[in-house]
Amino acid sequence: MTVKPSWPGRFYEDFDEGDMYEHSIGRTITESDNVWFTLITLNQNPIHFDRVYAAKTEFKRILVDSTFTLALVTGLSVNDISRNAINLGWDEIRLPNPVFEGDTIHARSEVLSKRESKSRPHMGIVTFRTSGYNQDGLVVIEFKRTILVYRRSASYLPDEM
Repeated sequence: MTVKPSWPGRFYEDFDEGDMYEHSIGRTITESDNVWFTLITLNQNPIHFDRVYAAKTEFKRILVDSTFTLALVTGLSVNDISRNAINLGWDEIRLPNPVFEGDTIHARSEVLSKRESKSRPHMGIVTFRTSGYNQDGLVVIEFKRTILVYRRSASYLPDEM
């Protein structure tokens, strides 16, 4: 039997403009996810945790905290695009459709641009457009994300990976 190493993630050299990554893991959002995240972040909007209040809104039910959606979709993309990186920022975050408890979210990312870092020659800067979509294929979040990613030669991984 041959034991193969786990996926070490991509490095700067692995990205090309136009590449698209369908992130392999999806995640169903539970009531606990939403309530805990909302309360931990001190978001006091009752549409995220008060069923009676939420029932009176146009949505008729609790909405998932949008910052949870951003965190989840970012997390779904880490293994493919930023396991060897540092986040520089998120831009143009859009929420075209609501997310509800029980929705299963998947994500995909497209490489928009890449360039060498001037201040850190052992790294490069890559910008992506990431979309999160629900079980019905409706896009629930889109954003641009820029990362500072290591070159393979500067990796902290063991040599055999």
